[in-house]
Amino acid sequence: MGGTAGMGGTGGTAGAGDIPASVLTASVAPPPAAPEAPLRGLGVSLPAADAAAKTQGTFPYAADLWAEGLLWAAVLRSPHPHARIVSVDTSAAAAMPGVRAVVTHTDVPGDAAHGRRIADRPVFASDLVRYHGEPIAAVAADHPDTARLAAAAIAVKYDVLEPVTDPEQAFAAESLHPDGNLIRHIPLSFGDPEVVGEVIVEGLYRIGRQDPAPIGAEAGLAVPRPDGGVEIYTASTDPHADRDLAAACFGLEPERVKVVVTGVPGAMGDREDPGTQLALGLLALRTGHPVKLAATREESFLSHAHRHPTLLRYRHHADAEGKLLKVEAQILLDAGAYADSSSEALAAAVAFACGPYVVPHAFVEGWAVRTNNPPSGHVRGEGAMQVCAAYEGQMDKLAAKLGLDPAELRMRNIMATGDLLPTGQTVTCPAPVAELLRAVRDYPLPPLPLDDPSGSEDDWLLPGGPDGAGEPSAVRRGVGYGVGMVHMLGAEGTDEVSTATVKVSGSVATVICAAVETGQGFSTLARQIVQDVLGIDEVYVAPVDTDQPPCGPAAHSRHTWVSGGAVERAARMVRTQLLQPLAHQFGMSTELLTIADGKITSYDGVLSTTVAEALDGKELWATAQCRPHPTEPLDDTGQGDAFVGIAFCAVRAVVDVDVELGSVRVVEMAVAQDVGRVLNPAQARARIEAGITQGVGAALTENLRTNAGQVRRPDLTAYALPTALDAPDIRIVKLVEERDVVAPFGAKAISAVPVVTSPAAVAGAVRAATGRPVNRLPIRPQTAAATPGV
Repeated sequence: MGGTAGMGGTGGTAGAGDIPASVLTASVAPPPAAPEAPLRGLGVSLPAADAAAKTQGTFPYAADLWAEGLLWAAVLRSPHPHARIVSVDTSAAAAMPGVRAVVTHTDVPGDAAHGRRIADRPVFASDLVRYHGEPIAAVAADHPDTARLAAAAIAVKYDVLEPVTDPEQAFAAESLHPDGNLIRHIPLSFGDPEVVGEVIVEGLYRIGRQDPAPIGAEAGLAVPRPDGGVEIYTASTDPHADRDLAAACFGLEPERVKVVVTGVPGAMGDREDPGTQLALGLLALRTGHPVKLAATREESFLSHAHRHPTLLRYRHHADAEGKLLKVEAQILLDAGAYADSSSEALAAAVAFACGPYVVPHAFVEGWAVRTNNPPSGHVRGEGAMQVCAAYEGQMDKLAAKLGLDPAELRMRNIMATGDLLPTGQTVTCPAPVAELLRAVRDYPLPPLPLDDPSGSEDDWLLPGGPDGAGEPSAVRRGVGYGVGMVHMLGAEGTDEVSTATVKVSGSVATVICAAVETGQGFSTLARQIVQDVLGIDEVYVAPVDTDQPPCGPAAHSRHTWVSGGAVERAARMVRTQLLQPLAHQFGMSTELLTIADGKITSYDGVLSTTVAEALDGKELWATAQCRPHPTEPLDDTGQGDAFVGIAFCAVRAVVDVDVELGSVRVVEMAVAQDVGRVLNPAQARARIEAGITQGVGAALTENLRTNAGQVRRPDLTAYALPTALDAPDIRIVKLVEERDVVAPFGAKAISAVPVVTSPAAVAGAVRAATGRPVNRLPIRPQTAAATPGV
């Protein structure tokens, strides 16, 4: 398999014809239908193994954990976005009945700071608090209410400081961190800076702070071990990184800290707050008891990372025919108080700043800076989503200035395989972008409400619902396009590697792989791979913990590629062990034998046996690795082969806007996507629909608001997620299955790219409906209304 390498060591033995319909009578029953073949293997909609448990409410999520002698934890968080800590008095809290321990920064025996990539975030604030909600101390008590009361009783004296909340002011502001306010600067230079187009359009765009809003808030349980170590049970998406981080904090060897992954209630990469796990471990080690924490929704909003709020300035140059000549851009990411994944998000934003279009000259400057705003980090499509909204806004402006149809302008500039990114990297993977755009452009538009006899009078179909629209005559329809791209796997030299073991005993296969199932379907995919390779129906995927070899984070669809690739390699190695004795016995090579439906047959039909018979009571196993081809960091001019692969998507949005009230209803989203290969049709559709809906939320409703760094109403009442009534009709018009030869199975990322493109499409549709510039997300009623607004 091209682009993957590094297999680990192997293990060893451990009826009658159809009746014409014309002769069937009431007294003659039709023949019994042939039993349906069981769903198995790649390319079928195999249901998730945990689907029944989740729907029945028996699936064990982290918040459901329990242990004998359990204590409850609570965390005291800063009420200020920026303050100097004068003193912390825990005596009143420690003296409360039922309180077993109180810990602060002085009780951290190991590294006082942590971070996924840069260790700049303290476990507990010591001298400064840098964002609203930063942890100050943690309490363990016999009852959750006692723990919360004790946390509230900790007396902290603050010297409140002026927060830095405008990322543009962060360059000149006093340093918020010993490392300074600037996390990264990328000055990309590609082509001739002197080129000037006949037509120039400029724009300023702002993207808001989207929260991942996981179904379940952060929760976990820490259990002390007899050897002085600790086990942490939590909904981790990268257990080995969490273990190493925790061990460094606790001052322990990594082998004395074990992270066990419990049921993850939905995630988008590193969505959990590592600080929660660190506080739990410290309290468990201090008390000698199991300690549990289940965060409230408010605590969840305050603690985990959000999408980077972004400011973007663009200038597009084109000739009189609409061919792009040069793009100039400035991109400023607000990282919040700490670095987290901001460097990686900035690299994606700068690299994809021109979109999936051919741009011979590009000059982009990108910055990621620290502020006293809530922390930013990994949220699906980070960096790529923000620039897509901006460059697609520019394409709409350019089309309007040239008098061209927006889709036609895009077609004149569309990228294809063999073209260059502004980073100088050649797009070697399939890039059927023109095919995607044509598919959504040519898909029939939905009927206007008054032309639809099935429900034209239904007030729910008006923007804002039955009480939203002042007059149906104030409703305008618009059509907009979004064409976007995301990278797959890590970037800029990230060593992507995963390890998997496949064991076969009797009629059951077991997969051992530390790839976390976060809702993206990996555990189902692993079963399908083994079924496909070994012809075994019953496949068990073992629970994940850090006793297994590391597989990396569940982000950028990397587990489909690297972990799925490792499972396939291990399964094929077991297949070889299974077939070699038979091939030797019959004097043929293993390539002449096939496994299907649990049977092994030779090309000539001489050999026919079952997998169970061939095993003859033996246990076979093999371990393998998958490692894609290496990438490289962007250099001082933003050049370099930074990405393993790229996935593309085109979306056409149809919206209705009440131009008097500014309310917006998304009528339909038509989607065409470059998927490489569909491995599970039902899951692919679900991931695309979920991504589109998340993008609609970013476009219209989702914005975690702050006032001078203070989070305003961190709850699901104020933070408006799209509901079933807000979700549009989603039409998956086309899935282009042009396999990427360097990817296992040829499959590409599915989940992120609809999130990236759909907000841009909705914004374009609102522009078309209202004639107004739409330069910020989410779109505010003042913007969508025909009357002047901000």
